[in-house]
Amino acid sequence: MACVMQMEEISPEAVEHGQLLAAAELLCQVWPKPGRTPESRVEAALSELRAYDGPHNQRPRSFLLREQGKAIAHASIVSREIILGSERVVVAGLARVCTAPEQRGRGLGELVVRAAFETIDRGDFPWALFQTNTSVRPFYERLGSALVENRIVNSRGDDSEANPFWDEVVLRYPNRPDWPAGTIDLLGPGY
Repeated sequence: MACVMQMEEISPEAVEHGQLLAAAELLCQVWPKPGRTPESRVEAALSELRAYDGPHNQRPRSFLLREQGKAIAHASIVSREIILGSERVVVAGLARVCTAPEQRGRGLGELVVRAAFETIDRGDFPWALFQTNTSVRPFYERLGSALVENRIVNSRGDDSEANPFWDEVVLRYPNRPDWPAGTIDLLGPGY
């Protein structure tokens, strides 16, 4: 009997508690943190989804892949206004990409990331901007991402000149030649 995988989109207008809980349990399994429970992650996700009041096509959303009802891979995009070069632009912040440890090596991360990148491919956002670590960089480059070499700051932070991202690699999708030069101001904390 073949196992059927199901891709679900979690968005403000169609959010179900069961979806959020499944995603939260996976996130807690992959990134356990003191004090972070599935319930606290559900509350944070609900707050993020409910707080959004921008254009429908740029709403935050998550992509959850389940097999036999169990969450096995996840990715989120958040709508983020930044200053890129000299212009304000809304980008898709790719975040919370993970695959259940026992499911790795099946291409599931690629499926959820491609679902997230589809929002850029169809024109909802001009770019995705995100951070990762050195070991995962080739995965994203294979999917069409490119290294960001711009200086990155948060003019609203305590140290407005410090890079608000904590991982060593910042990438953008897609790898087009029209990426602006100049400083990127995240206008808030890293994600």
